[in-house]
Amino acid sequence: MSLPARFNFAEHLFALNRGRAQKTAYVDDRGALPYGELEERSRRLAAALLAAGVKREDRVLLLMLDSSDWPVSFLGSLYAGIVPVAVNTLLTSDDYTYMLANSGAKAALVSGALLSVLQDAQRKGSHALKALFVSQPTGPLPEGAQEFEAALAAHEPLVEPAATTPQDHAYSSGSTGKPKGTVHTHGNPWWTAELYGKPVLGLTENDVCFSAAKLYFAYGLGNALTFPLSVGATVLLMAERPTPDATFKRWISEHKPTVFFGAPTGFAGMLASPNLPAREAVSLRMCSSAGEALPGELAQRFKQHFGCEIIDGIGSTEMLHIFISNRPGDIRYGTTGRPVEGYVIELRGEDGQPVGVGEVGDLYIKGPSTAVMYWGNPEKSADTFREGWTKSGDKYSRDADGYYTYAGRSDDMLKVSGIYVSPFEVEATLMQHPAVLEAAVIGKEDADGLVKTKAYVVRKAGQSVTDDELKAFVKERLAPYKYPRFIEFVEELPKTATGKIQRFRLREREQKA
Repeated sequence: MSLPARFNFAEHLFALNRGRAQKTAYVDDRGALPYGELEERSRRLAAALLAAGVKREDRVLLLMLDSSDWPVSFLGSLYAGIVPVAVNTLLTSDDYTYMLANSGAKAALVSGALLSVLQDAQRKGSHALKALFVSQPTGPLPEGAQEFEAALAAHEPLVEPAATTPQDHAYSSGSTGKPKGTVHTHGNPWWTAELYGKPVLGLTENDVCFSAAKLYFAYGLGNALTFPLSVGATVLLMAERPTPDATFKRWISEHKPTVFFGAPTGFAGMLASPNLPAREAVSLRMCSSAGEALPGELAQRFKQHFGCEIIDGIGSTEMLHIFISNRPGDIRYGTTGRPVEGYVIELRGEDGQPVGVGEVGDLYIKGPSTAVMYWGNPEKSADTFREGWTKSGDKYSRDADGYYTYAGRSDDMLKVSGIYVSPFEVEATLMQHPAVLEAAVIGKEDADGLVKTKAYVVRKAGQSVTDDELKAFVKERLAPYKYPRFIEFVEELPKTATGKIQRFRLREREQKA
């Protein structure tokens, strides 16, 4: 497979779907948007950005809730050769002040509900914007700002896409804190669709896709834009937080998605909800999980209830989407599966050499969707992107059949009695207990100053279990040195917006205790 010398990813998607002009591309809180209107609105947005003085290769901050205006903004930017910087909508104004300056954004596309925090960010910094477009405003617009719909109406669709190449910058994604702006090209999303979205997920134009992960995440971008639009499927977009009840009531039960994309925390919450719908009330044919390794016991319980498999995989912002995955009909619960065709995987020890079967090593990936760099961060770029390989920061082992099993993040691994312990292995074992909803494991020094495992445990509603019972439960299933010497029951665990457990928050809590 190869791409032509001239390639614009937005134009590529539009061309694929010109025979489906009347078919629904997106359904959001306001209604349906057909493919023909998606293209027209995106090209009008492209014209509006250029008319506002934003030039090819300039960056625009994309701070928007999930609605059809998000893909219009993203694709319109790409069509004009402009680079959208999609950012987390749950951050503080200080974060956005940094992102504006770091990206050098010339314009911003913002949801009305998020306008005040962006304005606060602008006041705190000295970064000036050439243009500001506000989607679904909730009040008066600031001076010089344009209302999104009015801006589209004021411009005819841009006739020709920017003459970009597969190597031209197309997209940057930021993370929390001091973000690493991960730069991707016009060719990269095409590769993720060809290598994963079509052959592994098997998406077709008959699918209805719903992603709990928002569009500003690389995982959500693939789930709710790249993959479905590459085959002409329909996408459901939910602006609010995807709590189990909100997800069930309207989006899964009413709109009947066939494919649901989530994370382990979300699947656990769904199964624990008193409003869990019956199997016959949904139309799911398959689910996808990423963000953290999926406990096998959780996946089996989900399949028992809904009758559909969860395809667990691992991806990263640096690789844009999933590169190791289980597959429909080829699932080994408790593993992340095998490498996606087109990607090469290596597990390396502390000496930089490949480790043997069954040994834990650092995960390195090579593939055509690799990011170009971290924007304005050559030091971190050199540390992560190494002669064609990407160092993921994850620890994995590989069995004799080529299936990979997650061992934890490199900075989460524990050494107990001189032997490495994977926190995930202990967590997954704890979650096999019928009273446990979630668990997170960190290291804690005992009275002798030696590191032992400590588990933070969230019990299921109405369930009770003691710490001694849980210790005995783990001892029966794992090597003796791995069981948690300390257990603390908590109401909830600290998590990122994607549902990843923030073990570093728990470590900070221990240090303050």
